[in-house]
Amino acid sequence: MEVIKGAELNVPDAVFGWQLDGKGGIKPIESDAVIDREHPCWLHLNYTNSDSAAWLATTPLLPNYVRDALAGESLRPRVSRVGDGTLITLRCINGSTDERPDQLVAMRLYMDERLIVSTRQRQVLALDDVVNDLNEGTGPVNCGSWLVDVCDALTDHASEFIEQLHDRIIDLEDNLLDQQIPPRGFLALLRKQLIVMRRYMAPQRDVYARLSSERLPWMDDDNRRRMQDISDRLGRGLDEIDSCIARTAVMTDEIAQVMQEAMGRRTYTMSLMAMVFLPSTFLTGLFGVNLGGIPGGGWHFGFSLFCVMLVVLIGGVAWWLHRSKWL
Repeated sequence: MEVIKGAELNVPDAVFGWQLDGKGGIKPIESDAVIDREHPCWLHLNYTNSDSAAWLATTPLLPNYVRDALAGESLRPRVSRVGDGTLITLRCINGSTDERPDQLVAMRLYMDERLIVSTRQRQVLALDDVVNDLNEGTGPVNCGSWLVDVCDALTDHASEFIEQLHDRIIDLEDNLLDQQIPPRGFLALLRKQLIVMRRYMAPQRDVYARLSSERLPWMDDDNRRRMQDISDRLGRGLDEIDSCIARTAVMTDEIAQVMQEAMGRRTYTMSLMAMVFLPSTFLTGLFGVNLGGIPGGGWHFGFSLFCVMLVVLIGGVAWWLHRSKWL
């Protein structure tokens, strides 16, 4: 395989472009730099930038299919072999403060033993972990270890988000024990986040599993074992998501039951109140007609006696309900 000259990777508006020094660090891509298997390069692009889009459309370093895929709209995690290289699509947690984390960010990358080209539209915060390690001189030394470190960072961020969702579900369950109903739409949003995570993390686990089993020339056995561990870790996170989805379904039923019981108690209370005041309502309606012959109509103490009779009647009905254990 022919070497690549640094001048061929000159993209003015690239997010960054570095060459791995083979010792865990990085250095800028010089125009006269020789890029080979021992010193591969990493070019990270925002495919919506004009210079990056033009480079992706015209560079001879990438196959035609890869050029279209790196700037395309493919979102579902997948991996495919393209000639001597590999095209990978991954999803990661959106760490932007003004957007929801479940709106996952897509990152597409093509790599072979000399070249790593990754593209994105929104910022991939998980890459900051890899960049920090490279700046400190403790990062990946070749393409295989770079891919493992990136997948490890993506899985760490996904696991942290899953753990946050799990903690929120525990808080909801504790509140339900105290008869505290969450705000309208809160549980639906939580369930949507879990479902979105399940939808994209399941194929991403399969991508990791395939990368651990593929005999890629730039991945050694140690990298494959680490990739399998990452796949297993993400699989445990998916099991946690499945259990959280089941628990949200149980909470939905519990919330419906709590609300139904509360409505039943209110209806029962109103029915008892109507039963208590039903006889008095009948008497006040009867004595309120404007017809002659109303008993006590001309007596000075007639109204007072009538009020006392109503109080006694209401008290008697309430006592009867209490004795019948309705109250």
